[in-house]
Amino acid sequence: MQQSTHGSAGTGIPEARTGGVPRVPAQPRAQDVDRERGVAAGATRGEHTHSEPPMPRPRLVQRASVRGQILDALRTALVAGELTPGEVYSAPALGERFGVSATPVREAMQQLALEGAVEVVPNRGFRVVERGARELAELAEVRALIEIPVMLRLARTVSAERWTALRPLAEATLRAASSGCRATYAESDRTFHRALFALSGNEQLVQIADDLHRRAQWPLVGAPSSRARTDLLTDATEHTTLLDALIARDLDMVRSLVGGHFAGTS
Repeated sequence: MQQSTHGSAGTGIPEARTGGVPRVPAQPRAQDVDRERGVAAGATRGEHTHSEPPMPRPRLVQRASVRGQILDALRTALVAGELTPGEVYSAPALGERFGVSATPVREAMQQLALEGAVEVVPNRGFRVVERGARELAELAEVRALIEIPVMLRLARTVSAERWTALRPLAEATLRAASSGCRATYAESDRTFHRALFALSGNEQLVQIADDLHRRAQWPLVGAPSSRARTDLLTDATEHTTLLDALIARDLDMVRSLVGGHFAGTS
């Protein structure tokens, strides 16, 4: 998106008088004039300069907000099975569904393409990627390689009080599972796991683990559009059991629970 910078016209400097004699303002040096001309030229081209801070762009923030809302809505539709694997969806059609133009939808879909959820179909739109059990198994393997060692380290170093503070989030996943809504549970589940890994103090780890977790939640080809409520409750119950093991510093139980958790979509 092109950005424009609006400049204001200069105003005349009134003469100051001392004892009735006009005082001429100090004249700028040649290098100062050149610098000001350079600033003006940069402003005309919409470039940032060293002599002035960048202006706020409320329109850009609003645009990003719409794009973010559409991205969240598409992710929810994907997890809920409303976007069918193998089907092609056009940005104008989805934009009409969400009551927005095609542009923020196209931008959100481009982000989903970077995440591997969809692929671009030239002149048609975006196809939802068809995922099989093998891809889910590969994700589980990668998650285990990353998350099990981290959780074991945290189990040895994090205090029981800090684990106990996460219990409300674990209980929230139980309530989300009780609703039977896969998308609601998926968001609550990721919130709990992000809180777990945030205790590592490693933001890169949190982001990578969350991305892998999100990918593991996408539906498989041929799988039901929604998981049974009992399956969601089983996953959610493991969260409270994991906290109990972490508080007790039961490393064998922690290893077993974290590794077994990858078999589902949590």
